[in-house]
Amino acid sequence: MPQLVNSEVSFFERVYQIARQIPAGRVTSYGAIAKAIGAAKSARMVGYAMNASHAMPDVPAHRVVNRNGLLTGKHHFQGTSLMQQLLENEGIEVENNQIIHFKKHFWEPDIQR
Repeated sequence: MPQLVNSEVSFFERVYQIARQIPAGRVTSYGAIAKAIGAAKSARMVGYAMNASHAMPDVPAHRVVNRNGLLTGKHHFQGTSLMQQLLENEGIEVENNQIIHFKKHFWEPDIQR
């Protein structure tokens, strides 16, 4: 089967390709992923993709937060604090639903061309 060219891959799959690259112990934002896939004004759509990824164990949706380091997607995880627990298991401190030292933990995805 031939490899798909980036433009032939669905928006959600392009989001997942970036999300799968986020290293453990690091986070990125919806907007950074949107920018990386060439859809800079589509941060909300990245959020929809992350919400739809929960049945995909290879997509670390817990590592994607808003531009201020807030766990805005936490209500899409089972239980009230699963997203926070997953991040804390990777060494990321969270207080009041916000990542402590967000800039230190931020991972900038490569821009896809």
